[in-house]
Parts: sequence; structure tokens; C-alpha cells
Amino acid sequence: MAAFGDIYVTSYTSSYTCVRPRSRLHLLAEPKRQHGESSPGLVWGNQETIWPLSDGAMTARPSKRILSLSKPKKDYSKYPCRCKPVFGGRAPLAKFGYPSERLLRLSEPKKYHPDFLQYRSRETPDWSVSQAAQNYTASERIVELARPKPVHPDFVPPREVSKSAQKAVASARTIELAKPKPVPAKFAPPRDPEWPVTEAAKRAVATPRLLELAQPAKRPRLGLSFNPDAFKVKEAAKKAVCTPRLNELAQPVRR
Repeated sequence: MAAFGDIYVTSYTSSYTCVRPRSRLHLLAEPKRQHGESSPGLVWGNQETIWPLSDGAMTARPSKRILSLSKPKKDYSKYPCRCKPVFGGRAPLAKFGYPSERLLRLSEPKKYHPDFLQYRSRETPDWSVSQAAQNYTASERIVELARPKPVHPDFVPPREVSKSAQKAVASARTIELAKPKPVPAKFAPPRDPEWPVTEAAKRAVATPRLLELAQPAKRPRLGLSFNPDAFKVKEAAKKAVCTPRLNELAQPVRR
């Protein structure tokens, strides 16, 4: 027996050969042997993947049945009989024949159902015009409205550009005036309402004054200390007499 780790494989020359695992990989990587050679008449690339023909098939003689089946079909178009035409042509009678009454009846277009003709919309293009509409005589007003509008007397047709204007060359001043106005140097486009916060703003530390201003305003709680008589007019205010100056200022402005 072989040592531990060795394996036995079949070789082409001997029955068993003791090889190492790495030699086994090299053996499996080799291409398979080709049993038999291809025919010299077959060239790789212009034939399907078929096996080579044997010498018996190459030298065999076809039977009478095979020779009969290998003959091309006859061309019946030259015979003046009612036979099937060959591919790509028509029978001589089909060129000059007249259709029968059955063919004429089948070739007529299908007619609409009476219910469809009665309930169809006016937008359909195949709506039949009534006989009254066909025999109707237009009034003078309709004839007048059907006439195309005349050209306005004050209409001035567009003037043609003269040859001299077409060949004119613009001056430097005209080219300068034709240029669009540039954007001022101090122009700043509107900033997006959402912009990234800078690193300096992220690392900024608020001063004590900013912290004091950031505190919400403190108001007394409206609890048990609420005085319902706080909005009543005092007696002293009722007995007060305004000065002449206040009386003068209280008068409305006269216009």
C-alpha cells in the first residue's frame, strides 16, 4: 500500500500509478484524448459539430427510392390546366378571370348595425347628411357670413428688406449696443434658504450675555393671585378733571 496522503489514479500506460495530489491536478488539467480523426473534407468553422463519415457511407450507392425522392419537383405553370401554381407565380386563368357573384358579395364592406347608426355621436366622420340638409338653400345672411374677411384698408404689408440693408455691416458701436447688459460686479445671487453650518459656528461658545437673552421671559402665574378688580376704574380716576391742554388735544382735527 502507498503511504498516507498518496492516492491511486488510472494511467494510460499502466493500470495504477502512485502520484502526489499536485500531480493529480496536473493530470486533470490536460485535455481529453481524441479517439479517431476527422475527415479531411471537413474544415473546422464551416460545418456543424458532426462526427466523421465512415468509409462505407462514403462509398455507398443510393437506392432507387432515394434517387426518386432526390429529384426536383416539376413546374406545372407551363401547363394550361387547373393545377396549383408554383411558388412566386399565378395560374394563367387568375390573371384574366372575372370574380364570381359569391366573391363580389364577400368583397362588400360590412354595414353598420341600425342601433349604432341611431345612437352614435355626431363626431363620427361617417355621419350621413340628411336629404333636407342636402336640399337646403342658404339664406343671404349665411352666404354673407361664409365669405372670407377682406383685408383691412389700413393694413400695411410687411416691407421687404432691401439689398443694401442685407449687405450692410454693423459698426463697432452697433455691436457694442447689441450686447446684453452684464451682471454688476457686486451682484450676489440669492442664497439658498438652507445652507450648511460652518465649522466655526459649530464650535462657537455663547457668552453669558447671549445665554441671558436666550432665557424666556418670566411672567407671574395667573393662579390664586389673580385680581378680578384689576381692570375696574378707580374712584380717583372718575373724579379727575382734564387740563385745558388735554381738552384741546382731544378735539378732532377739522378739515
